[in-house]
Amino acid sequence: MTKQILKVEHLDKAYQNQSVLHDINFSINKGEVITLLGPSGSGKSTLIRTLNGLENYQAGKIFFEGQEVVPTEKNWQKLRQKIGMVFQSYDLFPNLTVLDNILLGPTKVQKRNKEELLPEVVDLLKRVDLEEYQNVYPRQLSGGQKQRTAIVRALMLHPEFMLFDEVTASLDPEMVRGVLDIIKNLANQNDMTMIIVTHEMNFAKQIADRVLFLQDGSILEDTNGQDFFDHPQTDRAQKFLKSMDF
Repeated sequence: MTKQILKVEHLDKAYQNQSVLHDINFSINKGEVITLLGPSGSGKSTLIRTLNGLENYQAGKIFFEGQEVVPTEKNWQKLRQKIGMVFQSYDLFPNLTVLDNILLGPTKVQKRNKEELLPEVVDLLKRVDLEEYQNVYPRQLSGGQKQRTAIVRALMLHPEFMLFDEVTASLDPEMVRGVLDIIKNLANQNDMTMIIVTHEMNFAKQIADRVLFLQDGSILEDTNGQDFFDHPQTDRAQKFLKSMDF
């Protein structure tokens, strides 16, 4: 039986009097990969941040593993151990080495033993070609290396669900492929549940089980990934794909 991880019902979000998300409804099952697509300003990043408690919402409900989320900071702190997130801006601590950045969450938040964690950290760093950089500081890393470090840091919390918010947007073109390949391998090898905001259309087509296409804070399409790229249902989605040379 397919296990539902997350469900969103009638979610509304506004900044002052301006609606940013309107009547958002969708669910995601274990192991499923959803990409959020749409033009800039359509609400993609706001939605993904709302799912991790980084943005408040004014109406609607979010359910995680069948339980309604009571949106308090204490509850979100607990959930963030299950819902990992990687940002466009890396958010590494500049005064900590790669190793210490990665170990901070598991040791401080989850109270796990540092010595027991080290073999797992080394294994993950090997998988992303960063083993030799564990004692290096973020300022000594390239953008792609920083982003890979951020992914490893999120994985060390053993999340059940990963959110990726435009993780390649600030990278040089030659660095993009390496980061996307890591995310793709996570989806294929770990059966990881993911929601991904991206403008990389080829990547989205390869990885998406489903596509949510947003426009003006609303979901215009919620469809199978292959079907979206082959036969978008709305004129707006067709124009969007054409504008992306796809």
